[in-house]
Amino acid sequence: MRDEVTVHPDPSPVSDPPSPSRAKGLLRAFSPYSPVIRHRLLRRVLPGMAVSSLGDGMAVVAISWLALQLAPEHEKATWVALALAAYALPASLGAVVFGRFLVGRGSAELVVWDSALRGVALGLIPLAYVAGLLTMPLFIALLATSSLLHSWGIAGRFTLIAEALPQEHHVAANALLTLFGTVSTIGGPPLAGLLISWQSASLVVALDAASFLILAVTYLLALRSNVADKPAAPPKNRARGMRVIFGDRSLLGLMMLTFGFFLFFGPVYVALPVHVADDLLGTPTQLALYYTAFGVGSVVGAVAGGYAGRLPLAHATVGIVVGVGVALLPVGLGAPIPVSLVAFAVAGCIWAPYMATSRALFQRRAAQDQLASALAANSAVIVAAVPLGTMLGGPLVSLLGAQHTLLASSLATIALGVTSVALLAGLSNGATRDSAAAD
Repeated sequence: MRDEVTVHPDPSPVSDPPSPSRAKGLLRAFSPYSPVIRHRLLRRVLPGMAVSSLGDGMAVVAISWLALQLAPEHEKATWVALALAAYALPASLGAVVFGRFLVGRGSAELVVWDSALRGVALGLIPLAYVAGLLTMPLFIALLATSSLLHSWGIAGRFTLIAEALPQEHHVAANALLTLFGTVSTIGGPPLAGLLISWQSASLVVALDAASFLILAVTYLLALRSNVADKPAAPPKNRARGMRVIFGDRSLLGLMMLTFGFFLFFGPVYVALPVHVADDLLGTPTQLALYYTAFGVGSVVGAVAGGYAGRLPLAHATVGIVVGVGVALLPVGLGAPIPVSLVAFAVAGCIWAPYMATSRALFQRRAAQDQLASALAANSAVIVAAVPLGTMLGGPLVSLLGAQHTLLASSLATIALGVTSVALLAGLSNGATRDSAAAD
């Protein structure tokens, strides 16, 4: 049940300072995050989410470095790419293969299964390393195993938000989870670098494994304390997630918009380093500045994303796509480094609220007993978008050059957003319908 803040008339003179309770009430009314943090279930599991996000932020560096240590000298780049792909892409396969076993599970239970598998599989990596048994194929296999249920784990997190909170707080809760991930991408890699320099990459992988086991325990305790609701019986509608999405033109369009958005950003990961090194004659430090600028902008955007729930969500979602494309234009047009750094920061700021608003549209549009399946299917599709875009980046850079690839990515993103305006009517009508039904 949602906590209500009751404001009583204050008979004191205007010049008197507000009482602590009144000030607290004003803060709660102003901040969209307050109902999320104060919710009796979410306040138990949010710390575990924050810890696991930090573990993921460190893992990117640790997995790459450990792959470099294990791979043959002449095949290092190939094995690093395979290791990073194995940490993410099998989630798409797992969404399909394990659907028949996981449809109908409680949202918190989905997170427990995913986090436990991820923690155990990742935990075997440092154990094998210490025992001298870790080979590159075993490393890839354990990484792939760890990610098999991740689409379902992500779906469970956002389904739980839809179950626990009223509709008006979904965007703020989604944005808070995005904020965890964004902060971890800034703080995680430097922390991982320090730990690797101090000990080894295997230690960082062990900490990543521990972070997911902590997440599993927090959700398991919530289940056992009966704070999180588990369905007493299988849901009446057991439709698979992709069937739900294909049966709703608005959800299908939203999934296609997200896939295209991430796909068109993928080539940036290839083109930007080449652009800095060859076109700008820059250094690795200058390249790092671009990623730092994007990360700082993302943190600002993620914090502001909690307030996006006060906007028409469909319009805001499509507007974000167009805005990111426009913000990247100066980079593709060869603007001076200070200008392009600011543009990259602005792009990060605009991009950050996207997952909060797009998932809120899913939470509003899909029926409650279909939401976890639909979110898992959606995650399975979009998780492949950035890697596919990154693979396309190589041929595009060879064909167009790095700067023109960045420009093409920007223009394609703008065109995608503009042509997706047709989504607005269906998604807005869906949200209105759901709100009317709730009333």
